[in-house]
Amino acid sequence: MSSHTVAQSLFDTAIMRNAVKDAFRKLDPRELARNPVIFVTEVVAALVTFLWLREIVNRDGSPFFSGQIAAWLWFTVLFATFAEAVAEGRGKAQAASLRRTRSDTLAKRFRDQSAFAGAVDTVNALDLRVGDVVLVEANDIVPLDGEIIEGVASVNESAITGESAPVIREAGGDRSAVTGGTTVLSDWIKVRVTAAPGSTFIDRMIALVEGAERQKTPNELALSILLAGMTLIFLIAVVTLWGIAGYSGTLVSVVVLVALLVTLIPTTIGGLLSAIGIAGMDRLIRFNVLATSGRAVEAAGDVDTLLLDKTGTITFGNRMATEFIAVPGVSSRAVAEAALLASGADLTPEGRSIVALAKSEYGLDEPELDGKEHVIVPFKAQTRISGIDVGGRSIRKGAIDSVLKFANLNADNAPWEFRQAVDRVARTGGTPLGVAENGQLLGVVHLKDVVKPGIKERFAALRAMGIKTVMVTGDNPITAAAIASEAGVDDFLAEATPEDKLAFIRKEQTGGRLIAMCGDGTNDAPALAQADVGVAMQTGTQAAREAGNMVDLDSNPTKLIEIVEIGKQLLMTRGSLTTFSIANDVAKYFAILPALFVATYPELGALNVMRLASPQSAILSAVIFNALVIVALIPLALKGVTYKPVGAAALLRRNLLIYGVGGLIVPFAGIKIIDLIVAALHLA
Repeated sequence: MSSHTVAQSLFDTAIMRNAVKDAFRKLDPRELARNPVIFVTEVVAALVTFLWLREIVNRDGSPFFSGQIAAWLWFTVLFATFAEAVAEGRGKAQAASLRRTRSDTLAKRFRDQSAFAGAVDTVNALDLRVGDVVLVEANDIVPLDGEIIEGVASVNESAITGESAPVIREAGGDRSAVTGGTTVLSDWIKVRVTAAPGSTFIDRMIALVEGAERQKTPNELALSILLAGMTLIFLIAVVTLWGIAGYSGTLVSVVVLVALLVTLIPTTIGGLLSAIGIAGMDRLIRFNVLATSGRAVEAAGDVDTLLLDKTGTITFGNRMATEFIAVPGVSSRAVAEAALLASGADLTPEGRSIVALAKSEYGLDEPELDGKEHVIVPFKAQTRISGIDVGGRSIRKGAIDSVLKFANLNADNAPWEFRQAVDRVARTGGTPLGVAENGQLLGVVHLKDVVKPGIKERFAALRAMGIKTVMVTGDNPITAAAIASEAGVDDFLAEATPEDKLAFIRKEQTGGRLIAMCGDGTNDAPALAQADVGVAMQTGTQAAREAGNMVDLDSNPTKLIEIVEIGKQLLMTRGSLTTFSIANDVAKYFAILPALFVATYPELGALNVMRLASPQSAILSAVIFNALVIVALIPLALKGVTYKPVGAAALLRRNLLIYGVGGLIVPFAGIKIIDLIVAALHLA
């Protein structure tokens, strides 16, 4: 977990304290109306409270019994709102940590917004508007989200991602987006503001984390309809019981009947449903992933195919030097030394990687040129070569044809060993760079897209979960095949255009599959928008982040494993607790009704296996159990059922065995124990 993430314990003291207050605030019927089961429970609690007060005023009935029923019914409602408040409180704690990264920053806005040059005015970041261009220099904070239009700089994004290593941001390409609140460490950049104050990436994260934009998923809506239907069915059943009781001469009070209604309707899952959904999004946040809705989290649990953009997702995004290959008669150390000298003025990522490899592989130091007469040949896109002339040495490094031209050679008369090294690099999907000194070829530098470490093992884990991985890239098939083999993906799509990615996703979806897409570039945006789960990398462009329905703050594509596990965990938790709740209600039905009517219908004695003390004790014990079981299940709703990669049939068997059978047994044991206590204390 990244350093900025607040690691909250399951029941943090501060969260619990605020949750208690929020639980009372959520008693507002306008809020509870979204949850029909708990809304009915509140209405019943209010009715029983009214009957209790009437009994006290009229001095008739059993106010002591009615008062206890009213109190436990209110506790039931409070425990349900408390579960939701705890889940929301954990998200708000995350939002507080994000809010601390946002402050009133000063910005250097160009006075001439047409030329983006000259004098700048220092203004408050809150006064900036979309389209404004600002200058951000070393040690300055990026005021708002934007796109770099000029310059290159090292940026510290730890305030957003929690990662301490700085990243390079530069104009053009897929690495041009910067986020408000990050810090420029070196050089300078000109940034065009793309988000107004209040609608920045940080602002959206805070809103998402607080759950303000959370919507119910289709499955959750279907479950809500099921619970509402069961509530209606039991309401009809209880009303029918009133008529049967009246016909048979059994004395059953309104308090008993409405209390019976609450114990029979699925209050357990009704009270925990919102908490389960919110906790699912909260678990994603703890892995530094933000979801725009619960729908995306749930869809992640059913993903069949994962598409990953190669550049910046599977690979680091820039070609990096991995090997120095020398021609016969020349040592690889000599090639490294020459390449290091020739890369002094090459500020491209490839040039920097050559310097890094020469230092790490051979312990070379950058040459001291002070006092020496030298001429640096900078890298240019036109010449595709860089180098240095110093001390009678003329060294060049660059594209193969440019280096051959420097050596007065061509592809036909170049040494066979040199051509063989170039071919070997090309066949593996790499890019060869030639190195020459004073017209003599020294060797080849192997540049390649470096696959991120550990990614092959992660893809194997996805395969074990039944998820197919497909790499999409604009590279030619040879390069794509080499990288696909090294990364361990199941398939690849080479020379892919944005239209190709979109067509592939639509084809898969037509076959009934759920598709997840990871990407970071503007060219990935259409595919991210079409996919069922679109995971955009935080280091990607603004367009990619806007198109996806999830943003990975750590920019780690293999994190989809955790995303899928959390999605499956959410579905499993909801299914497990629903199974438990329904089994629970069935058990309570057969535990209580015989106790209520055994005096009138002695035949029910055969079903009265619990032998509860009295009808009043049975009802009171059931109401108490009904309230306490919600409290007992709050930790499970927040933590989630442990995910294990098993088949649907095995999962169903486990659910029925643990939560189905458990839901039948627990009420019998729980209600009996409470009944013994109630009888011993003469509470009914």
